Amino acid sequence: MAEDEETSNIKITLKVEDVMTREIITIDENATVKEAAEIMNQNDISCLIASRNGRAIGIITERDLLKRVIVEAKNAKKTKVAEVMSTPLEVITPDTSLEEAVRVMFEKKIKKLPVIEKKQIIGLVSLTDIARCQPAIMKILKSFANVQNAPKSMKKVLDMYIV
Repeated sequence: MAEDEETSNIKITLKVEDVMTREIITIDENATVKEAAEIMNQNDISCLIASRNGRAIGIITERDLLKRVIVEAKNAKKTKVAEVMSTPLEVITPDTSLEEAVRVMFEKKIKKLPVIEKKQIIGLVSLTDIARCQPAIMKILKSFANVQNAPKSMKKVLDMYIV
């Protein structure tokens, strides 16, 4: 067998741990959404993991703030994270393939997945992390986008990073 044939048969499977963000910032569910927004702004991030007694129970994203606080004209100084966070928390493990992570994102219509190991959050993987990691992943994203209609919230990322 020629060397080119051998290399063309090799399948590289990237795992979530290869592209995930390892620095996770949490916020107590009883904190106000104003505090959450300030933390996101200070750290230049788009989400926080919400916790209760040190245990992750949800996620609060910029989209949650927009849809559930701003649009509904809630008072950011009085509204608690628990009132607007997304829950239950969808999670994956670090050894999950990126293809499986994309499948979960499409199925659940979410763009961010906390990564857990031994019941502890050790990272976060986003659709953007996956989309920018390397050309091989583009094929996975394209195949999902061609087979399923991408949720509106994902379409912008897909259109931006996938040609």
